[in-house]
Amino acid sequence: QVQLVESGGGLVQAGGSLRLSCAASGSILSIITMGWYRQVAGKQRELVAVITSGGSTNYADSVKGRFVISRDGAENTANLQMNSLKPEDTGLYYCNLHEITAVAGKPKIMDYWGEGTLVTVSS
Repeated sequence: QVQLVESGGGLVQAGGSLRLSCAASGSILSIITMGWYRQVAGKQRELVAVITSGGSTNYADSVKGRFVISRDGAENTANLQMNSLKPEDTGLYYCNLHEITAVAGKPKIMDYWGEGTLVTVSS
């Protein structure tokens, strides 16, 4: 099993910055991607940013140029630096780990989620 622990959420004024961190632990075999997703009440969870094991990144259009995702492979952590925050960035941010592992000797893709950390941006 894999556990994800998020930290760094909080309340910030518009224009401010926050840094989210996600620490993965447990039986991690081979990470494909780590990422951050955001969910607000009444809406589906949406991708914010993702980083592959090779360091390639992808961002939601709404955060490009403001957010930066990074990963420490040795520590199995993923960080999200959020700058120039806007009220519409408010939401519950979830860390995701997407890996390939072995179950009964056969490869299997697994997804793990953290419990979420709340980000509130006031106007």
